[in-house]
Amino acid sequence: DNGKMGKGISVVQKGIWRGMPLFVLTLEERKTCPSDCLRWEECFGNGTPFAHRFEHGPELEAKLAQEIGALAHLYPHGFVVRLHVLGDFYSVQYVGFWFAMLAKHSNLRVYGYTARHGVDPIWTALHRVRIVYGDRFWIRQSRNQSYDRQSPELIYAAQEGTAYAITCPEQTGKSESCLTCGLCWAINTTIEFIDHDKLAKDRRNAKAATA
Repeated sequence: DNGKMGKGISVVQKGIWRGMPLFVLTLEERKTCPSDCLRWEECFGNGTPFAHRFEHGPELEAKLAQEIGALAHLYPHGFVVRLHVLGDFYSVQYVGFWFAMLAKHSNLRVYGYTARHGVDPIWTALHRVRIVYGDRFWIRQSRNQSYDRQSPELIYAAQEGTAYAITCPEQTGKSESCLTCGLCWAINTTIEFIDHDKLAKDRRNAKAATA
């Protein structure tokens, strides 16, 4: 029932991962996020009180390993995991878990966003995974930066106003969902996102104007 994730349609419809089913993982926001996240106060989770958040830690990782193994068996031609609708990479060990999963299951694809950056050891670990598995591990840094050809492994998800960026097609109505778009796991160009509160307000106003 997540609009961006296809509104019940669970298979990628466009792009290099077309035909692959998509699964999502939601963690606890803030508890797993760096405190210098640019969206700490205006977190998307503020408006999603009924989202099912999984508690992070070794027990979750053990369960995920089982489920990913089962999915790898069910979908030999590939499947996608969206990390994280809420939350973030919470430890170097957790990043290592995804590195191990990518190494073990060649049909696994991962995409998502992270507020980790700079000298954060979690970001250093993520950077390594991105270098090794760049074609299957599309994790964008949530920083207001433009793509730099000198560092092709660094890709970004920015707020409005970033130079040389493409605004999310789902937010502008050019695509029905992430599944009918696929840009976030296909191009290095920075993807720009409209503030969720502003977007919701604009959509309410547009609906009222046509009522």
